[in-house]
Amino acid sequence: MQEKIITRPDGTGIYARITGPRNGPVVVLSHALGTTLHLWDPVLPLLPAELRVLRYDMRGHGRSGVPDAPYTMGQLVSDAEAVCDSFDIKDAMFVGLSVGGMVAQGLAVKRPDLIRALVLSNTAAKIGHPELWKDRIDRVNAQGMSGVADQVMQRWFGRNFYGSSGMVRWLDMLMQTPPQGYNGVCAAISGTDFYTPTSGLRIPTLGIAGTQDGATPPDLVRETVDIIPGAQFALIRRAGHLPCVETPETFARHLCDFISATGHLATDAA
Repeated sequence: MQEKIITRPDGTGIYARITGPRNGPVVVLSHALGTTLHLWDPVLPLLPAELRVLRYDMRGHGRSGVPDAPYTMGQLVSDAEAVCDSFDIKDAMFVGLSVGGMVAQGLAVKRPDLIRALVLSNTAAKIGHPELWKDRIDRVNAQGMSGVADQVMQRWFGRNFYGSSGMVRWLDMLMQTPPQGYNGVCAAISGTDFYTPTSGLRIPTLGIAGTQDGATPPDLVRETVDIIPGAQFALIRRAGHLPCVETPETFARHLCDFISATGHLATDAA
């Protein structure tokens, strides 16, 4: 494993780590709001050993720096770009979940040399509306992360997982997110509408949705995926917004099938 802190022009340090064989084809994993790179822990053991896997913590989250809010989607995309460049990544498969999927769309448009295929999981070209995000930010400012915790858990998880012992780890992850970082990314999501740029993408794309996702319902995910010609769509039943947590085997199977279908394992992308 190799770890780095990539210092951005505004002084924010972005923490990243990469594992796997040096010359293996690269998969980049970008996490959701209120989580860290450890969101992908349940899936990693289920991926082919030949892959080189790059993960990072978004600004305001995990081991990355926490600059003052608000943030912009342009900053989040540029952070991902800098992470990829720091490891000399080209032709990666970029897997983004929720806001990570928005970053994936923006980066694929900005730097087509970096990304040869996309997985857009539980995401959309536009998520929510400004009033929703303003209310979320106001609650966090007034009450801290506890003010939104249960609401977020209900949006994240399906009926069988919500309230279970398995949820505790992810609730703790949310609660440990710095309020300033959480609100910064909320602001970035609020100001983003990628429908036009995303419609211009012409790369292999897989969309993944959960039937019980309260944040990005399946129809919203499908609406975004459908604007990319030739894109595939997979629906995971009885899963919410984080299927990589609730149903890691099913999530990994869809991801591995897509890796195989695109010939990514045969590509020396490092």
